[in-house]
Amino acid sequence: MVFPEYRPRRLRKNESFRSLVRETHLNASQLIYPLFVMPGKNIREKIASMPGIFRLSIDQLAREAKECQTLGVNAVILFGLPEKKDAMASGAHAKNGIIQKAIKELKNKAPDLMVVTDVCLCEYTDHGHCGCIIGSDVDNDATLEILAKTALSHAQAGADMVAPSDMMDGRVAEIRGILDENNFETLPIMSYAVKYASSFYGPFREAADCSPQFGDRRSYQMDPANSREAMREAMLDVEEGADILMVKPAVAYLDIISKLKEEFDLPIAAYHVSGEYAMIKAAAEKGWIDGEKVMRETLLSIRRAGADIIITYFAKDMAKLLRE
Repeated sequence: MVFPEYRPRRLRKNESFRSLVRETHLNASQLIYPLFVMPGKNIREKIASMPGIFRLSIDQLAREAKECQTLGVNAVILFGLPEKKDAMASGAHAKNGIIQKAIKELKNKAPDLMVVTDVCLCEYTDHGHCGCIIGSDVDNDATLEILAKTALSHAQAGADMVAPSDMMDGRVAEIRGILDENNFETLPIMSYAVKYASSFYGPFREAADCSPQFGDRRSYQMDPANSREAMREAMLDVEEGADILMVKPAVAYLDIISKLKEEFDLPIAAYHVSGEYAMIKAAAEKGWIDGEKVMRETLLSIRRAGADIIITYFAKDMAKLLRE
């Protein structure tokens, strides 16, 4: 079909036509909203590098949960800031740890809200790495037991899904095993299957107080230059029992999202990370872009690439816009 017989503009001439043939759609039910939980009472603490996002005390979670549900956002993912940290991340799996208490509060006040938990150790270690330090590096196999105990503690507290983000080899199998052994065989795992050693995590590390105290995370998170390796990482997690595969970050790795979507028949999630959020917010505050339009376009691009689920700090803002 060539011009003038075929004119693509025929189906673009007004919004009725454009909406009729639109290929990609956003819905609030596809979004997961991250929440940062901290000790204390009646705390709603601003995060300077993430305008509109707060650190919340547990008693403030119900307010967020109700707002999310009113807007049609039916899932949150929790990140905790413990009162104390140590070298072995003991607070990550403590029975009365910050996340364990937060899960119970949310399931009590908003039982229909899906509560997903991040299973990682960096927020709980005094060195800021995602596992046990032996020598000068994170020891992979020694970390697996702690990750499994953490995931189990989240399940026992009432989590609906666990999401290991540490990038240790074999952690999905270890978590699947301990969950199954303790009668949580129906609890799904959303694996951070492809998590890059990205420069877009800066605001999150401020929010969760989890910057490494020495070195970096390149020995366990993926090299941003690699794409074939992403397929190997994802395949390993599928074989170990993952139910959902995640790519993190999202916008800088749309090609990876697309490749996973083509290769695997599991649901694909993408984490629109803190730095990607902060850049849009900062440019909008300067008046350099229309923040709402760029937000919508960005989230649409993640969906168009193949993500079935988007974890984003824009979840509430986008849901509000979708209701208009």
